[in-house]
Amino acid sequence: MAVVNDIPISASDGVSINHQFTRAQARAGLILALPATVLIAALLIGPAILVFVLSFTDASLGLAGARFVGLSNYVRMLTDPGLSHSLRNTALYVLVVVPTSIGWGLLVALLIARSPFATLYRTAYFLPVAATLVALATAWEAILHPSLGFANTMLQLLGTSPVRFLSDPDTAIYALAGIGVWQLVGFNMILFLAGLSTIPEELYEAAAIDGADRGVKRFLLVTWPMLAPVTLFVTVMTIIRAFSVFETVAVLTKGGPMKSTSVILYTFYEEGFRFFRVGYASAIAVSFFVFVTLLSLLQMRISERRQRTSTNGGRS
Repeated sequence: MAVVNDIPISASDGVSINHQFTRAQARAGLILALPATVLIAALLIGPAILVFVLSFTDASLGLAGARFVGLSNYVRMLTDPGLSHSLRNTALYVLVVVPTSIGWGLLVALLIARSPFATLYRTAYFLPVAATLVALATAWEAILHPSLGFANTMLQLLGTSPVRFLSDPDTAIYALAGIGVWQLVGFNMILFLAGLSTIPEELYEAAAIDGADRGVKRFLLVTWPMLAPVTLFVTVMTIIRAFSVFETVAVLTKGGPMKSTSVILYTFYEEGFRFFRVGYASAIAVSFFVFVTLLSLLQMRISERRQRTSTNGGRS
């Protein structure tokens, strides 16, 4: 029996006091978390549920009432030529942006990792990530102007005829992809630099003993395998961000010319806020959310499997 403040306390009384203290802590935690929980529900969960419900209706912005139409909006997505065209444009954008921004980001990270001017280079490459994309898109509009832009001025100095970067259906999507690469390289570079900083120096010393002291051989033997988890994360994040392109399209081309830059999120915007087909726009939003969620889960599954494989290999 314990004595607290000259009062004897039995073991059962101590357990009861501990339980009461634990319950009081739990209640205090719930009270403190309640405002944030309500805010999340009001700003995220509630609207998400509303969009999901609206995707099964023929709701239109500005018209009263909505009729339940089941899966009609989702079936329409499979046969909508405009949406199919947007998907092709998005896929082309992703195919250009993802490998280029990942490869360029890794190359820049490798080049500046040991540079005495690393801080300056990091700042320069990370500025597009930190700046407002709408403002940057406006700057790119001036740079790519068909007659007064800096890009065409340089081409004319090199003896090349001007290019209508944003007004030619054959070049517009590639011009937007170039801007996307420019924006994502800095983000990927920072992640790769973080991964490079975690590689033990002993591995490079061991590789040097085996004859891989520099160059491609050292990169393939040590750097690339050790960057595998970072590379997987960078790849998934870059794919998601490339599929989510919207601001540059909305500011620079508005889906044109001739729908050559109409991407999936801009189609969603047009359906919901230009044509006021809220039900159909909600179906597009739900489908896009499901795709991004499945991609994230796939990334987690691959990461867990890779971690289990490396752990088992280390034990063996």
